[in-house]
Order: sequence, then structure tokens, then C-alpha cells
Amino acid sequence: MNSTLLTAISPIDGRYFKLTESLRYIFSEFSFLKYRLKVEILWFKKIIKMHKIIKIQKIEKKDILFIDNILNNFSIKDAIYIKNIEKKTNHDVKALEYFLKYKFSKSKKLSSMSEFIHFGCTSEDINNIAYALMIKDSLNQVILPFWSEIISVLKKYSIEYQNSAMLAMTHGQPATPSTMGKEFLNFYYRVQRQFFKLKKIEILAKFNGTTGNYNAYIAAYPDINWHIISEEFITSLNLTWNPCTTQIEPHDYIAEMFGCISLFNTILIDFNRDIWGYISMNYFKQISIDHEVGSSVMPHKINPIDFENSEGNLGLSNALMNHMINKLPISRWQRDLSDSTVLRNIGVALSYSVIAYNSILCGIKKLKINNTRLLKDLNNNWSVLSEAIQTVMRKYNIKNSYEQLKKLTRGKEISQTDIHNFISNLNIPDIEKQYLKKITPVNYIGLSIHIVEKESK
Repeated sequence: MNSTLLTAISPIDGRYFKLTESLRYIFSEFSFLKYRLKVEILWFKKIIKMHKIIKIQKIEKKDILFIDNILNNFSIKDAIYIKNIEKKTNHDVKALEYFLKYKFSKSKKLSSMSEFIHFGCTSEDINNIAYALMIKDSLNQVILPFWSEIISVLKKYSIEYQNSAMLAMTHGQPATPSTMGKEFLNFYYRVQRQFFKLKKIEILAKFNGTTGNYNAYIAAYPDINWHIISEEFITSLNLTWNPCTTQIEPHDYIAEMFGCISLFNTILIDFNRDIWGYISMNYFKQISIDHEVGSSVMPHKINPIDFENSEGNLGLSNALMNHMINKLPISRWQRDLSDSTVLRNIGVALSYSVIAYNSILCGIKKLKINNTRLLKDLNNNWSVLSEAIQTVMRKYNIKNSYEQLKKLTRGKEISQTDIHNFISNLNIPDIEKQYLKKITPVNYIGLSIHIVEKESK
């Protein structure tokens, strides 16, 4: 193992290094520099396409290739070069601009045009687009694929367990039966809604100068419609153009995104706790892996650690995201820097989610339903049929139907014989008595199977 994994402060970069590797290529400091470099280069290329209007030289294909290679060949050495400049400037985007000018100095033609690097920009023009692109890539490449896999697994087990009748628990007490498949379906339906919602959230970006009014652009080229140029530039990146901002894009879309992800995570916390409980009740057994150890002193144990790990990391992720939801849409007047350090932790918040998603998928794969225990608990709880009996009694306008069943069953151990004797003495048609006597805790599952079949299509 690399020694740096053992010395990292954050478990994201240590213990869970492999699990968060996909996000490292998006949210690391190196990657952040590269995304910002991409924006600077694309803006420069946008400017030089306007060479006739702004009266600069037209550049050749070889010059475009030279510029593109600065980005394509961007290396750790380049990143260190930028960071060394930043030590002097104490400004990260200005350091990036100076780096790009240094690269341009190696081309005579580009060197003569280097003042059009970062032309008219405020740092936030570069940063907000870089973050938008990073977020877009993280959603498309990491988060949504994980969500899709989780949704697929929940759907799979809702179908596989659709006939596995189970004693439901309301307030932790025996209640009207369901099926394990229907319980999985409930979570499938909930997380799927958030999946569709997240996909619809627009990722916004702005490019309009220091206070959002194109002041510097108008000073230099008053006859150009910079508002249209801004829209063209943003939409060319497959982002949604925000036409009305201060110096910063207000981050409302990030709050919307984190609200959706946080709710998805909260639903999974609910799922983790339910499965943890079902394992405790022996409704699920966990597949034993020979080389694993459940306890340092109790050899018999197989702990539900995957669901516990998932719950803990989802909580950490949500804590960070909820802070960002409350913080990021707020900025003093036209700009303050309190958002800057918070934005740098977007990758951290998403990393805790990714760790949790890995754990929940790993945990589900180890589950093996224990139908014997499910049936035992159902057959030990005939009192749950009191709901059905008193409802049929109401159908025939039998007074105090509920109260009669309450007296028979509440707080008591009730057998099949007790239930059938009660039914036999009811003043209802014999056909209804026969129907009620066919109901058992195992088959009293309503439309649960039908719901799974319909909603899992």
C-alpha cells in the first residue's frame, strides 16, 4: 500500500482511496486547474474567432493546435508551475493566466496576442464555468450511474421477493402483512423519482464580468453585443446560460442539486435502517465470506457493516451538502469569498455519497431472504387478521365491530382457533364466514404482488 494512503488525514484519500478514484479525476486541485485552463483557452478561441470585429490577426490551424496541446498535454509539472506562481500572486486564477501567457510566449504569433488571454474576465467568470463543467461531469460519469445501479438492484429484488409474505411492523409492533418485494418497491419508487428530478436540474453558468454588466467589454468594444456573445459561449459548453447575476453565478442550481441528492441519500438511510432491522430479526441472512471476521472476540458474528457504513457516510455527505444548500446562495452585495472554500468541498460531499453507494450495493448482494423465519412470524401473529374481520363486520353494519375485535385481540396471544371461533359466531352470511376463514396471515397481503408487477414494469 502506498504510504500516502496511510498518512492522509481524510479517509476519502486514505482508507477509501480506491472507491473515490473516479471523483479524483474531476475534483482534485490538479483537475480543477485543468478545467479552469480549459475555460480560459475556450474563451481565447472565442475571442480570436471575432478577429475581424476586434481587429486582431487571424491565426492559423497550427496555432490552434498549439493552443489545444497546452490543454491536452497539461501535466503535474504544469500544475506545480502554476502553484508556484500563486505563491507570489496569492491569486489562483491570475497565476493560471500568467502560466498561459508563458506558454504563449513560445509562439511568436500567439505571444503578440497574449493580452487577449482572460480578456474582460473576472476570476469568477472562469471559476463558475469550471465548477459547472466539473459538476456536470461528476453527475454524468459517477453519480447518475451509481443511482441507476441502485435503482436497478432495488427493482430486481422487489420482483424477486414479490411473493415473500412478511409481517409488517408499524410502531415496531405486528401489523397488516406485506411482502418483502413490496417493501423494496417502495424504496425503488422513491429513489427513482429523485433520479428523474436530478436529471432535469439545469446546470447554470455566467460570463459577464465583474458585476454582471459587461462593463469592461463595453469600454473596449462598445458596438459588440456582449450579452449575445456570453450566451453563445455558455451554451456552446452545453450549460444553461444565466443572464442575470452579480460578479458570481449565485449557485442556486447547486443548492437544488444538493437538495435532490440529499433527499436521495436520506431515502437510502431509511432503507439501510430497515434492512439492518430485518437482518436483526433474521428476515435476512447474510452470505458468509470465509476469510472475513465479524468480531475480534465473537467468532459467530456476521455484522451488517455495509449498511452501517453506508448510513454513516450518507450522513456525512448530507451534513456537508445541507451546509452548502444554506450557504452557497448567499453572497454579500455583489461578491464575497465565503463561497470559495465551500465550493472546493463539493467533491468531498459527493465522495462520501460514493463511498456509501458502494457499501449499500455490496451489502444488498450479501443478503439471502429467510422465508422460514418470515412464515414463522406470520403464523405467530393471527391477531393481525382482526383488521380484515372488523372491516367485513362493518360492511354488515354490526355495531362496535372494532371494539369487539379489540377486546378479543389487544395485548393477547391469539391462535387460528380463536380467530375461527370468533368468525363462526358472527351474524354474517356463511359465504362471508368461509371467505374470512380462508384468510391467513400469510395470504392477507392485499394487492402487494399486483403493485410490484405493475410498478416494476
